[in-house]
This record gives sequence, C-alpha cells and structure tokens, in this order.
Amino acid sequence: MTACLQPADESNAVPPVPASLPPRQAEPEPRDFREGRAGFLHSWDMVTAVNGPGTRLTYFLAGCPLRCQYCHNPDTFCQDQAEQVWTEDLIRRVRRYRSSFLLTGGGLTLSGGEPLLQPAFAGRLLHSAHEMGVHTCLDTSGFLGALADDQMLEDIDLVLLDLKAGDEALYHQVTTQTLAPTLAFGQRLADQHKPVWIRFVLVPGLTDRPDNIRAVALRAASWPNVERVDVLPFHQMGRHKWETLDIPYQLADTPEATREQVEQAVAVFRSLGLNCPD
Repeated sequence: MTACLQPADESNAVPPVPASLPPRQAEPEPRDFREGRAGFLHSWDMVTAVNGPGTRLTYFLAGCPLRCQYCHNPDTFCQDQAEQVWTEDLIRRVRRYRSSFLLTGGGLTLSGGEPLLQPAFAGRLLHSAHEMGVHTCLDTSGFLGALADDQMLEDIDLVLLDLKAGDEALYHQVTTQTLAPTLAFGQRLADQHKPVWIRFVLVPGLTDRPDNIRAVALRAASWPNVERVDVLPFHQMGRHKWETLDIPYQLADTPEATREQVEQAVAVFRSLGLNCPD
C-alpha cells in the first residue's frame, strides 16, 4: 500500500492566496501541493440533508491521521486511493452549482478522510467558495485543528466536529490518537463563536457506555456555539472496504446500534439542553 499522507508542518498551513496564479503544468508538482494549488481527492458527491444544511457539494479529501475502528471509509486513509486534482477545477465545479446552493441554503463541505491533513488545499477551496458567497462547511475530527489558521476559520461558516469519545483512554482505543487536540480545537471554535454541529457515533460495546455518553454530552454543553448534536448509529456498511483493503477490522461481530439505544443516548444530550434532532 502506498504511504499515507502525513500532517503538514504548521508553518505551511495556509499560504496567502495571491490575486493571480501562474500557469499550471500538465501534472501537479510538489510545490503545487505545498501551496494548495493541487491536492489529493478521494471522491465527491452532491446530496441533500447530509454533511450540512441544504444541497451540499462534498469533496472527500484523501488521507487521515486517525484509524477509527468504526470508520466506514477506510479507503480514505491513504493517498493510494486518491486522485491528484487541480484546485481551480474543483472551484469551477463549486461555481457551476452556486445557484442551487443559494436556492436550497446549501453549499460546499470539505470532508474526508481528514481535510485538515491538506490545509493549504482546503484553505484555498474554502476561501474561493466563501468569496463567491457559497456557504462553507468543514467536516473534521479536530485532531489537526492547529493547522486551521484564523483566515481559514473566517472562511468557514459551519464546522461538523466529530467528538468520538469523552476521555483520553477511550479516544485512543477508538482512534489510536489523543483527545486533547480535538478539545483544544473545540474550545477555539467556541471562543470565536463559530457555529458547530457535534457528531457522535454510538457503537455498542465501545462508545455506548453511559459514562462516556455523559462525558461527551457535558463537553458539548460547555461550548455555547454548539447548535446541534447528531447521534449516529454504528452500522456495518463499510465492512467490505476493510476486507477489500486487507486491513484488520475489529468490529466484525459488533451489532448495529438499535433505535432504542440511540434514543437513550439522545435523551442524555437533551437533558443538558442540547438540540438533538430525531
């Protein structure tokens, strides 16, 4: 398997966007990726009521530093499943659908993988969309939140923040990484009054412990900018991808979360005053 993308150096987070860009080559060069003129794209989709409000054009960027046990897109982990694309081509597609976005209250969402693994690429996409009046959304784990500079946050209208667990030990078990960077990013978003939707995946036998659900709920309730919380039931729809990629899948025997289990979790969030849609 091709080597996975690694987090960019924070000093290269989002270079200033020049008024004009030099002519591009036939194929992107390393400098194009560093400066965000090109990037690694897994896929894209146009859907409604998913990944933010209204009709959304969602770009799934390739590469992720987490290895979540329940990930249903493990094919976004590494760049070997990715297409090398020019940023201007993706921006052109955003412009093509601009009238649909304005009509439905939709816009552009960057997802993944982890879009902040390519901060210069993500920054250019968000900035260009924001300048043309398109609603922008970042779907992120927050683990690489330090790579989102203040200019990028200005260009984001909504953050979908995945809060995967309520304590360090369980977070590491679920993702192989640490919780602290996500909490720091969440607090930064709160300090800047940036609208946030929290996403929490309910996995039987893993994240469904009452103490974990309450810990996640308490954290979400501590941020006044959280507009809603979506409790997402674990499912097995991505299992075949793990098998195809020959990656060990630890949740093969885990049952899907039931409606009753989801409702019990939702009740905890609502008890703390959080908006948790059915």
